[in-house]
Amino acid sequence: MKTPVYGLMAEFENPTALAAAARQVREKGYRVVEAYSPFAIEEVNEALGLHHNRLPLIVLCGGIIGGLSGYLMQYYLAVIDFPINIAGRPLHSWPSFIIITFELTILFSALATVLGLLGLCGLPMPYHPVFNVPRFALASRDRFFLCIEARDPLFDRHDTAEFLSSLHPREVSEVAH
Repeated sequence: MKTPVYGLMAEFENPTALAAAARQVREKGYRVVEAYSPFAIEEVNEALGLHHNRLPLIVLCGGIIGGLSGYLMQYYLAVIDFPINIAGRPLHSWPSFIIITFELTILFSALATVLGLLGLCGLPMPYHPVFNVPRFALASRDRFFLCIEARDPLFDRHDTAEFLSSLHPREVSEVAH
């Protein structure tokens, strides 16, 4: 009985080789692919088509919610809950609400950024199947890895391993669950 496989991982010496391999993997039709490197490589993101990012939308929504909650909180307190006529000014004096509205917009945006980043990155993640590959520890130092996951529609253990070997990696490893 074969053990369930998470995917196949190829190890490369430098970022140029990783970017070239990522382009070839994408051209071959693989879509469920992940690259691991010690630093960000823009060419790999372009090669894998990873430009869609939802974090700016999450931050915008957090800012809008923060601004609205700050303004509406002050409106409720000054006009509905505890109206006080000070020097004949109107109860709904919006210029006096701007500072708190601005501060809550910034606060909610910052919180949405942190929580959105953690959520989109899937953190905290104490375990991931790629940690089962012994050489993967080098990904935080000086090695570059490309993993084609088994859930990709084109994934076939033998054919994918041959294809990855044709990209001239240092090593191709199976990633077990």
